[in-house]
Amino acid sequence: MRRTIARRLTESKQTVPHYYLTIDVDIGPLSDARKAMYAELEAEGGKVSLNDLIIKAAAVTLRRVPAVNASWMDKEIHYHKVVDISVAVAIDDGLMTPVIRDADKKGVARIAEEVRELAARARDKKLQPEEMTNGTFSISNLGMFGIEEFSAVINPPEAAILAVGTIRHEPVVVDDAVVPGRRMRFTMSCDHRVIDGATGAKFMAALKQTLESPITMLL
Repeated sequence: MRRTIARRLTESKQTVPHYYLTIDVDIGPLSDARKAMYAELEAEGGKVSLNDLIIKAAAVTLRRVPAVNASWMDKEIHYHKVVDISVAVAIDDGLMTPVIRDADKKGVARIAEEVRELAARARDKKLQPEEMTNGTFSISNLGMFGIEEFSAVINPPEAAILAVGTIRHEPVVVDDAVVPGRRMRFTMSCDHRVIDGATGAKFMAALKQTLESPITMLL
């Protein structure tokens, strides 16, 4: 596993022209939405994490900015008709990336259920190869470790990966008043062969809008 990870990451950094875009998001509305969903699902034994909502938000945004949902293959750009999100899962001796298929078409509760199941099987090393391949976009979240911001390595042939930091509690200015705030930083690593700077910036602006207005995920 370590040899495979080393080979793929070295290949990515040597052959993919990475560049990075970071946004700072008011995560309060999304965090409040998660708490409300959690309360509704708790009676049935269901759970929803903030990461599940981020997966859904990214999937919806990929539909709105489809130029990012693409890959560099056979010396040309391939635009995907599906939104399949690869989710980085840390295991004892490495990393696996199970894929949530058609994430844009699934509800948050369904995404949460699939993430829990796939992550558990990843840690038990019971994932099938087809469950870890052919993603169209990746998400890596290190927020649970207190990491505020980082840049992830692209998983070829995908053209982008979104790195998610931790929630920061800090004062913010709202209507000329200083109030408690909850902020998160998101950094997208982009393959410049596929995603130009303006396109990447458009995606990040759309993602910020979706995260700060979670109700728009229903539109």
